[in-house]
Amino acid sequence: MSPALRTIRVGMSATKPGRLSERLGLLRRGAHADEPPADSRLEDFVVITGYSGAGKSTAMQVFEDAGYFCVDNLPPEMIAGLVELFMHEGSKVERAAVVSDVRGGEYFEALQQVLESLDRHGVRHRVLFLDADEETLLTRYKETRRRHPLAPEGSVAHGIAEERAFLEPLKERAEATIDSTGLKASTLRRKIADEFLPREPLTRLAVTFQSFGFKHGPPRDADLTFDVRFLPNPHWEPELRPLTGYDPRVVEYMGHQGTLTEFYDRLVPLLDFLIPQYLSEGKAHLMVAIGCTGGRHRSVAIAEDLAGRYRNSDDVFVEIVHRDIDKQSPGA
Repeated sequence: MSPALRTIRVGMSATKPGRLSERLGLLRRGAHADEPPADSRLEDFVVITGYSGAGKSTAMQVFEDAGYFCVDNLPPEMIAGLVELFMHEGSKVERAAVVSDVRGGEYFEALQQVLESLDRHGVRHRVLFLDADEETLLTRYKETRRRHPLAPEGSVAHGIAEERAFLEPLKERAEATIDSTGLKASTLRRKIADEFLPREPLTRLAVTFQSFGFKHGPPRDADLTFDVRFLPNPHWEPELRPLTGYDPRVVEYMGHQGTLTEFYDRLVPLLDFLIPQYLSEGKAHLMVAIGCTGGRHRSVAIAEDLAGRYRNSDDVFVEIVHRDIDKQSPGA
């Protein structure tokens, strides 16, 4: 297998690696502190980190598919040894990505120092931080039945809280923070690629229509947000309450006053104007969020309608996400 396409998964080593400054010092003889070694072919070195369950494995797959040499679960102090190999004369690795997170145990505390040393020694690198809200992380752990690395014998919620406090300083220094809350794996992969990989000339804009309920919090990564709580609320009709925005009876109720048609008459021309503008400026992904109270009726119906209108457009690739459709609540 070609080295550029390999992914290595590293476990904890019993032997503590050498000091970072000593290892990088071997690479820097005769070089200025702000320049990479002249004989190095390494063009891009990405450190992937973030919260457990936020999508780091998905991120690594993106870089692997792009031809990066990838290493998973790498304790921070071993990064220096890896960089030394990549920058050694004769190395053919041009792009590499490593995942380093709290699975590295006590070694992970050194990651800040590692990144600072890479800066001082002129090693070009970028940090990608994967984020997600607590409910999303809890749900993912519940689905996989995994234990949190910071709470192997305790509650997942406790582990998540400890991890947030531990990683906050690292999050602040990342070149990019991507929030995976409410995102499908395919959408997350595209967002990571848009942020970190070279772009080809764009001919289509990926548009995600996301429904949500304001009572569950607004989406944090929306580009455009439309509040549709002014429309008639099907929740207050007993026969419609158990239904969702997929049901034609819900849509009919929403439109019986004529306001829904007027809304579309104004919203669709706005999107028709904005989409080509975003595409022409090089934007690859547009998140359009539609919010009602509970995220089960009005927002779902409108997101479905908009997705249907644009699905066959030549310049748009459409995805749809209903973030809160399965959340039951007293009010909607």
